[in-house]
Amino acid sequence: MNIYLGVDTGGTFTDFVLISGNHFSTHKVLSTPHAPEQAILTGIKDLKLTSLSNDDNLYIVHGSTVATNAVLEGKGVKTVFITNHGFKDMLTIGRQARKELYNLQPANPKQPVESEYCIETGGRISAKGKVLEPLTSDDIQTLIQKVMLLKPEAVAINTLFSYLDDRFEKQIEKSLLSTPENNFFISRSSKILPEYKEYERGMTTWLNAYVGPLVKGYINRLQQGVQHASISVMQSAGKTITAEHAGEQAVHMLLSGPAGGLAAAHYLGQLTGQTRMLTFDMGGTSTDVALIEKEIELTNESSIAGYPVAVPMVDMHTIGAGGGSIAYIDEGCLLQVGPQSAGANPGPACYGQGGQHATVTDANLVLGRLLPTEFLGGGMALDVEAAERVITQLAEKLNLNCEQTAEGIIKIANEHMVSALRVMSVQRGIDPRGLTLTSFGGAGGLHVCALADALQMNTAMVPVYSGVLSALGMLVAPKGRELSQTLNCLLTEVNSERKIIDEAINNLIQQGTCALVEESVDQKDIIVVASLDCRYQGQSYTLNVHYDSSSVDSIPLAQQQFSQRHQQRYGHGLDLPIELVNVRVSLKARQNPVELEKNKSQQQGDAYQQVVMQGEDIPVYHREQIGCDQVIPGPALVTETTATTYIDRQWQCRKDSFGNLLLTKPV
Repeated sequence: MNIYLGVDTGGTFTDFVLISGNHFSTHKVLSTPHAPEQAILTGIKDLKLTSLSNDDNLYIVHGSTVATNAVLEGKGVKTVFITNHGFKDMLTIGRQARKELYNLQPANPKQPVESEYCIETGGRISAKGKVLEPLTSDDIQTLIQKVMLLKPEAVAINTLFSYLDDRFEKQIEKSLLSTPENNFFISRSSKILPEYKEYERGMTTWLNAYVGPLVKGYINRLQQGVQHASISVMQSAGKTITAEHAGEQAVHMLLSGPAGGLAAAHYLGQLTGQTRMLTFDMGGTSTDVALIEKEIELTNESSIAGYPVAVPMVDMHTIGAGGGSIAYIDEGCLLQVGPQSAGANPGPACYGQGGQHATVTDANLVLGRLLPTEFLGGGMALDVEAAERVITQLAEKLNLNCEQTAEGIIKIANEHMVSALRVMSVQRGIDPRGLTLTSFGGAGGLHVCALADALQMNTAMVPVYSGVLSALGMLVAPKGRELSQTLNCLLTEVNSERKIIDEAINNLIQQGTCALVEESVDQKDIIVVASLDCRYQGQSYTLNVHYDSSSVDSIPLAQQQFSQRHQQRYGHGLDLPIELVNVRVSLKARQNPVELEKNKSQQQGDAYQQVVMQGEDIPVYHREQIGCDQVIPGPALVTETTATTYIDRQWQCRKDSFGNLLLTKPV
């Protein structure tokens, strides 16, 4: 029998979704940030998966925070950066963009790579693809000597215009691999990101080398702990890759966990007919906000810890607002919440692990929205007195009572999340009132109604397994690749020579297909989607549009799409030629998605207890016991093993046949 385990490693909890035949089960354990694989191995042991029969096959797909944490904490490996003569300061100089426009004495940002670890060499290509400076044997020997002297753990190679001709990068890589004491990780820009913009390409290549050995080491330790299992990893674009290849593509794992949540939300949206969703994933440390309009939106303009990352990632806005976000009094005697988090250790005060700071989770507990005996299905008791104590300490400074302060903490946290939701909707010219607010993560259901009210949205959804939805997403996401190539030409000029675009796309398709076939994907089961990055001539930023090579009007259609997207995003169009910058190809495997069992039982579930909230008795329901299409008016609480949903006044909830909670507010 095939057994599937989805794992999401978060900042506070590590979540599990286990599918064995027709049986679904969920689990949570506290994360171990110093060694993430330990929490995973603990969960596997709890789920009794350490010893299986010979007839059982265990498949593990997980989202990892190893690469993300290494970048955020500046704890990557010693890395040498190799580039052309005169460009060793490329990563330090950057784009000269000022983060603080009115600060006359801004602090100097930390150098990504110290000068002594930046090595210059020959092998320079021009913008037209011609050789300006050859790479001689003397250059190679000098380069190898310098690298060996520095004794790095990783090497990043980024020469100018290598996306046009990568012969010199390959020559450098081959020479380094042939050295007797080669035990370092090598990252080559023409393999990681064959696109223009030497700074972004160089930074992405360096980041891949900076965290690559850590990711490979982590995966090796995990594989040793579960030698009987097949392991895959979620990529930042919402597709999975086998563990054997994941280490070489470490930079593609920087949004590994959040991408899983979007993959599951997209899957459930297709099942329920919700094609336009504004999602927010509220965990213990942060909240991730994204927009789904039929498909998951991707971007190649993300940044991590201030470093640009130009590989495709889910288009997401992240803020430091989660259940563990710490509330405090600032210098102006005002109440603030986040972005600092209590994390997994010690966690919120109510966890009883020594936490001394009030958090959003403590506030929800004090307000009666969390039941102390129901947390994690009763597997973890919450300390109400500890929560009241830390919030009272803030209340005394604010001349408020404990409950009023808790309400203030919730309102401030909600405002932070509303601002993030507006970034992904209103600021992009999209009216949120036409979207379905979809909440998940362990804390999301407690805030969904308030956030919908603030955005004047009348429909919301709390998906089945919402508390561990990212872990479910690991299992419904397909294997896939996101590939690109820079062309840089006017789209009008290419109209008569479509073969330039088609040849580039076909080369990428062949490359991606070979990679997926190596992962046991049948070629006939591969779905291919091509697209173009376009801009008006003279602009710096691009918009991505679909490209159908089978249509005789593919170029005019792409131009029309671009004009429409530009009008929607920026509110205007320009009478300028449209420039094609990059061609992109997205490949994914058709796979039988996880079959969620329908439950059409019409038996009405009754409230199993009452809780007092603001002096009013509020009914509490078990999510599993609510009947299909049963309507529950607010205010009410719906509990489950991994999350709690608060249905606010004037809202009502209906459970569909898949187990999703559909929330509506009558107009």
